[in-house]
Amino acid sequence: MEFLEQRREHALALFRIVIGLFFVMHGVQKVMKGTELLSWPGGPMSLIELIGGGLIVIGLWTRWAALLSSGAMAYAYFVVHQPKALLPIQNGGELAAIYSWAFLLLAFTGAGAWSIDKLRQSSKQRTLTTA
Repeated sequence: MEFLEQRREHALALFRIVIGLFFVMHGVQKVMKGTELLSWPGGPMSLIELIGGGLIVIGLWTRWAALLSSGAMAYAYFVVHQPKALLPIQNGGELAAIYSWAFLLLAFTGAGAWSIDKLRQSSKQRTLTTA
């Protein structure tokens, strides 16, 4: 278990990057299909997927981007999918539910290794120790 614990931050970073890339791809797909950015709710959702997903991939303001993305996916699930049927497997909302929970996890855990957030935190700590 020590082997796994030593690599926790890197596993979290890989999780963040992969989930963020998939989310960006959803935004790109919507834009390529011609979703109007000013139409509700597709336009704002596309922007959240593109910008939020991009921020999550690079690990910048990860907790805020993940919290916003989690809320957007919860909205998508409860407004678009849940009225069709109770369970995600019945209403086609599995992906929205999974994204919502994955982003909520990132909001609580942070970006992990290989992130701008981590670089900014390290820089801030170096500044405080040298001052």
